[in-house]
Amino acid sequence: MGTQQPVAEVAQGATAAQELLNDISASGGVTSLQIVDTVVGTGAEARTGDIVTVNYIGVLPNGTVFDASQAHGKPFTFTLGAGQVIRGWEQGIPGMKVGGTRIVAIPPELGYGAQSIGQIPANASLIFQVELVSVGSGATQ
Repeated sequence: MGTQQPVAEVAQGATAAQELLNDISASGGVTSLQIVDTVVGTGAEARTGDIVTVNYIGVLPNGTVFDASQAHGKPFTFTLGAGQVIRGWEQGIPGMKVGGTRIVAIPPELGYGAQSIGQIPANASLIFQVELVSVGSGATQ
C-alpha cells in the first residue's frame, strides 16, 4: 500500500484548486500560467526529455469539458520538451511526481492562441486537471 497524504494536505490542495477555479471563472480567463498541486505525488519527478504518461481532463473557464484521456480509453503519453503538446503543458508538467494531480491553468498564448480547435474557441484559456501516471527516460526508449 502506498503512502497516503494527510487529510489536511489534501483538503488544502482541493481548497487552493477551487479558489483558482473561482478566480478564473470570475475574471473570464487566465492571464498567466497557474499551477496548483491538489495531490503531491511520491514517485519519480517529470523532467524535460522524459517520456511521461498522464490522465487528464481539459475544461474551458465556462466549465465545458473539451477533452479527457478517459474519452480516448487510455492515458496520454508524450515526451516533455519535444513540442508534442501545447506550451502550457511543457511548462506546467515538469516538477510533478508520479501519483500527483495538478491543476494547470493556461493562458491562450500557451495554449492554442488564435486557433479554434474543435470545441475550443480562438484565444481561449484552458484548465487541465492532470494526473502523472508514469515517467520514463527518453534516452532509453
